[in-house]
Amino acid sequence: MMELHFTKTNGPADEAIDELIRLVGGVHHPELIREMILAALKAGQEEDGRANLRLMNTTMKEMRFTGKIFGTYRNIRKVTVFGSARTKPAESVYEVARLLGQRLAEAGYMVITGGGGGIMQAANEGAGPGHSFGINIQLPYEQRPNPVLIGNPRLITYKYFFIRKVAFIKEADAIALFPGGFGTLDEAMETLTLLQTGKHNLIPLVLIDEPGSAYWPRWLKFLKEELLADGYISESDFNLFECVDSVDAAIEKIDRFYRRYHSLRYVNKKLVIRLLSKVDAQYIKKLNKQFSDILTPGGKIYLSERLPEESNEMEIAELPRLVINFNCKDYGRLRCLVDEINNY
Repeated sequence: MMELHFTKTNGPADEAIDELIRLVGGVHHPELIREMILAALKAGQEEDGRANLRLMNTTMKEMRFTGKIFGTYRNIRKVTVFGSARTKPAESVYEVARLLGQRLAEAGYMVITGGGGGIMQAANEGAGPGHSFGINIQLPYEQRPNPVLIGNPRLITYKYFFIRKVAFIKEADAIALFPGGFGTLDEAMETLTLLQTGKHNLIPLVLIDEPGSAYWPRWLKFLKEELLADGYISESDFNLFECVDSVDAAIEKIDRFYRRYHSLRYVNKKLVIRLLSKVDAQYIKKLNKQFSDILTPGGKIYLSERLPEESNEMEIAELPRLVINFNCKDYGRLRCLVDEINNY
């Protein structure tokens, strides 16, 4: 048995993989595809359990299909809506979710849901089939596609929850959370964890309910009296989400986040924020003073044009940039920085 390595030291195996890539043609980023093929071969050598190999195989296939479906809509902003599958159409919060989907579609967003009933169906009804994605899951009960998504080419059904959750958050430019059960709270905590640790770029996270409901206020009370009081989270973590009790407020929070902020990426350990419009040099001085606590020792915030490493994103080449020597410690405070820029 040949011992395989990810470096090009595999002799005839490397040649065979390179020839396969050339044979099929049209392969983007062949260096990454080569490593994926090697990983599959190494798994076949190392893992004799069929169940684990099936898990790897299904994960790869479902992630590929996710990229294919969402790829066409990469430049359209999308909002993921979470909430209970058990909410009935007669409940007033159902109408709130339906209206949110409608208003999002009217504002140019597409809506992603879990594809089932309840809050998911309400948001899809409001958005309509043409502005809806459904990210469904195989379950023996409760999670059949809702009528809006039956036959829709943007309906995806997953075998594993973890892949489904990746798609929910990876493809979202904002997330709206309605009241729900274990699944909804799992999605809420997953999103918060990813934002808090910087494993996902900052996006608006809006917790929405009808006026007078105690669902999110009680949840917030638990966070403050238990998690914050015991030091399990920080005060600045509360900047990562916002609670609202109307569709108007939810739309306003999402739109405001993208008022001047466009996107971010890391380049050589520097955080680059792309802006839709410029800010002046005097304002940068203010930002350096106001947010010195999240900068590396001796670091700063400064204006920049596109960096050479961003040459693969020519569609946003002309956008002004802020380069930040971010210490990668407090993403709640980083969210405050983004809010400050949007309010400029």
